[in-house]
Amino acid sequence: MKHGIAIALLIAPMTVAAQPAPLSFIGTIALPGVEGRIDHLAVDQQSQRLFVAALGNDSVEVGDVKTNTHVRSLKGFREPQGILVTPTPATVVVANGQGASVQFVRGADLTVTRSVTGTDDADNVRFDAPAGRVYVGYGSGALGAIDAADGKRVGDVALAGHPESFQLENAGPRIFVNVPSAGHIAVVNRATMRVDATWPVTQARSNYPMALDEAGHRLFVGCRQPAKVLVVDTSSGKTVASFDAVGDTDDLFYDAARKRLYVSGGEGFLDVFEERTGGFVRTLHLATAPGARTALFVPEMSRLYLAVPHRGAQRAEVRVYEVHD
Repeated sequence: MKHGIAIALLIAPMTVAAQPAPLSFIGTIALPGVEGRIDHLAVDQQSQRLFVAALGNDSVEVGDVKTNTHVRSLKGFREPQGILVTPTPATVVVANGQGASVQFVRGADLTVTRSVTGTDDADNVRFDAPAGRVYVGYGSGALGAIDAADGKRVGDVALAGHPESFQLENAGPRIFVNVPSAGHIAVVNRATMRVDATWPVTQARSNYPMALDEAGHRLFVGCRQPAKVLVVDTSSGKTVASFDAVGDTDDLFYDAARKRLYVSGGEGFLDVFEERTGGFVRTLHLATAPGARTALFVPEMSRLYLAVPHRGAQRAEVRVYEVHD
């Protein structure tokens, strides 16, 4: 009997543990009373607060990411679109589609300390920490530079159309700018504040979101017509790969540590692509909600936040996902 048991153990099939999903839903942050479209999000990691540009509600919503609770609704904005947090001292920078184009909000007490005008239809914003500059895309075609310390405009670059998402190099002077109405990516030199090149986007149209893999010399560009992600070589400006993705995308993020892309789309899905031999493979096509097209990936926290607008029985909220290896 002992020998029989030993043999049975030797020939028993081995079980392989199932791989965890790349994302798991862990909670929501309610956005009470918020109506209309929701645009971009930002996190202040020091204070553990999430800031949400509630464009259709003319407000900035504040959440606590430790407890996943709503903290406060800030008024005094007109169609807030882009948002970021600059450190030391923490300042929330809000780009508005109307009114005072860019507003600086003191992180300590959440009061507006200064406003910048003349950048109508201000949209995406990025922070150049070494230079202490905030860059904002605005108007019918411009990228503006603002001194983060005093709020003064220090330069502008003319573009061929309204800019959507743009990304800054860390090791070089380039800014890559999606200009969907012109059908290209503008390459701006922030040392000279000039456009050095334009790279045509020909495999798809409506190039809105963008992510940069600087170490890999790649841009990931989300397009809506048709719904695709394009991979652009930043050395040559050539599109080297493309693959289908969720429709009506407005945000995408490259997770360098896990070699993944996260793509959110208003079609009502969140896509995860894993980089494998031969290209990117979609490993998750997660149903979310219609209109949930903006998101924020925070690699230091292994969290992804997805903005969900109020539609019918679906309340306005931010859904929180944990990112797994």
